[in-house]
Amino acid sequence: MARRFRGSEDVKVDAKGRVSIPAKFRRVFESCDPDWQAGKRAQLIIVFGMRDWKHLQLYTIQAMDEIDEGISQMPRGSAERNLLENLYHGHAEEAEIDGDGRLVLPQKLRERIGLTDSAFFISAGDSLKVWTPENYADEEQRLESLVPNFEPGADPLSLLATARAAEG
Repeated sequence: MARRFRGSEDVKVDAKGRVSIPAKFRRVFESCDPDWQAGKRAQLIIVFGMRDWKHLQLYTIQAMDEIDEGISQMPRGSAERNLLENLYHGHAEEAEIDGDGRLVLPQKLRERIGLTDSAFFISAGDSLKVWTPENYADEEQRLESLVPNFEPGADPLSLLATARAAEG
């Protein structure tokens, strides 16, 4: 199993759209890039999604290979495959982390999510989500509202049992 991202970070965005990728996140991009070796730049994929997305999603090469494999297993011409190809191929950009540990976010992508001088990174397993701090605060409230019967103080891992029961 590939390494996973863990944690969250606030980072500055400079006038050229560069963000410093914290070392703990760079290590995951490096370890999940089959072509990476010391002295080379780790590659990644930026998915900017559909019109209503208020974030960017940074995928490792290994994670995107798994997504591509899943898409290739779907029937050609199906609405579902067309949607996923559009999203993960057409609404995506290849990128790399420079020698100083920075990622350049193209202006069109920064504008798409309203990113100016500050970004919030939050881990999502095999990807990182990039939000404006304000949009992430709204998203966190939305996520909390999705589990209306979750008792205050309850163990969040109890949700795993609910998901397993639904699969069963």
